[in-house]
Amino acid sequence: MFSAHQPFSGPPRVSSSQMANCQKPNDRHNKNRKFNKVSVGLEELIERYRSGLSHPVSLLHQLASTMQFHLEMKETVTVEGVYKFYFAFCVVIDGHQYKTGMGTTKKKARYKAAELALVDLLPLLEKQKSTFTKVLSEAALQPSPQVKDKSSHLEIQANLPTESNFQIPNAVKDQLVKLMNRHPQFSACAASIAAFVIETSTGFEVVAVGTGNYSTKESISTCGCMVHDSHAVVTARRSFMRFLYQHLLMFYSKEANLVENSIFHRSDNVLLSLKRDIKLHLYLNQVPKGTIKIPPYLSLRPHTLSSRQMSAELGLHVSVEGKVFSVLTIAPELLTTKVISVSPMDKIAQWQVLGYQGALLSHFIQPIYVQSISVGNEDLRGMEMTVNQQTEDITNQLPGLYFMMRPRISAVPTVVSASDNHVDPVTYGFNWCEGDGSIEVVDGLIGRTIEESPFKSGPSRLCKAEMFRHFKLVAKDAQRQDLLDTHSYREAKSLATQYQEAKNVWQTILMQQGFGSWPEKLMVSDHFDRIECELLNLKLK
Repeated sequence: MFSAHQPFSGPPRVSSSQMANCQKPNDRHNKNRKFNKVSVGLEELIERYRSGLSHPVSLLHQLASTMQFHLEMKETVTVEGVYKFYFAFCVVIDGHQYKTGMGTTKKKARYKAAELALVDLLPLLEKQKSTFTKVLSEAALQPSPQVKDKSSHLEIQANLPTESNFQIPNAVKDQLVKLMNRHPQFSACAASIAAFVIETSTGFEVVAVGTGNYSTKESISTCGCMVHDSHAVVTARRSFMRFLYQHLLMFYSKEANLVENSIFHRSDNVLLSLKRDIKLHLYLNQVPKGTIKIPPYLSLRPHTLSSRQMSAELGLHVSVEGKVFSVLTIAPELLTTKVISVSPMDKIAQWQVLGYQGALLSHFIQPIYVQSISVGNEDLRGMEMTVNQQTEDITNQLPGLYFMMRPRISAVPTVVSASDNHVDPVTYGFNWCEGDGSIEVVDGLIGRTIEESPFKSGPSRLCKAEMFRHFKLVAKDAQRQDLLDTHSYREAKSLATQYQEAKNVWQTILMQQGFGSWPEKLMVSDHFDRIECELLNLKLK
């Protein structure tokens, strides 16, 4: 249990050997033989390609079959500065998008896209083979991570121990220790922690943190100064957006050292993108609300009663004051009398299609996706189904740079166990991002900063009004007069046309597949303008 009088030390660190010991039992010898077979096939395929005996598109399909990854050839937009009539394609492997290939025909564009993808992919596969042979042979001595429920047609493939499986929770734990040592009185809020972690060549760094379990019980805010949803991953994501705004201001500052330290660079597209060596990961201490619970002996054979029941369970969910309801069964009066928020789990699924940057930031940067989601919980089947199987094959229907990113979802040790916290429910949650001097504590049911919060400056720094203020600052530095001329938060969001088109595709497919309609926001909640925000800030200070 955290103590206000003792520094929080967190759970012990986890090593790669301990992670290997956490894997579930199976036939280790069969797993080892499978890897050897794949390795030999991989060497042959690469050698044939390097000798000019294999077509790049054919090789990608052979690799997808051999290595069991998901391959898509997605038609996209031509890069900036190309004005002739060209077709453009890019290769998407397990959600990771490679460089754009162009050609005067679709066939030539696919060929070029495949070539560009293989330039990056083949060295990685060759390195993976040599680096992980030892890891895999050691893992074979431990229980195999593949689990197949005998009574189910749903097969779950757990991930082999990787560096990130223990480095991510350790990095989150280190950051949480620092924050709680400074503010131990808020340690009871920590069990729900979610965090965004950036991976570079130098290691893993936590850049945004959020905790919380509630959505507001108050009426809709008409000035953008209330936080409607304070669940941990939503709070962490809005903190991450603040982090992105900070780095955009660094990039547009034109000061050499700030530009160099920014995570952004100019890519082939008019929009900025993350530097090539940067990967984004998400850590969740708990499975998020809205995740379906799959019974251990459920049969998912088509046309069975249990299969139809599970289809209903996969529907969208909403949160009302922290309680979760299915949109297919919620009482109509709740929709009209309460502030509702889409469940954290369904929001994660949407962000894996639209990106975690949101509409406003889409004016400046390409969609940003997380490569992996690490969860402090072993049963991830429901989360896997919601994120990776709810709307398969949506990518080809999405515009421009948008696609469905299939993250690697892994069970990792929890950073904070439930027993470390108070039994009484805590309505508070805190937020932090890199560069903040202290945490801000928000009462989730009220949607506002509490009096005792270490950081307090008018409305919460996560509210829509504050996000709009950051947006205008970046628009000014980026010399985007069209964005400076927008009159309201809603107008600025609506002008992100590709983002809105992708959102419409996603929500239409959900409805068509029987998952329910995405709840509409009340228009009044987004119609505030910059002047209203500034006046309210002056009033509250």
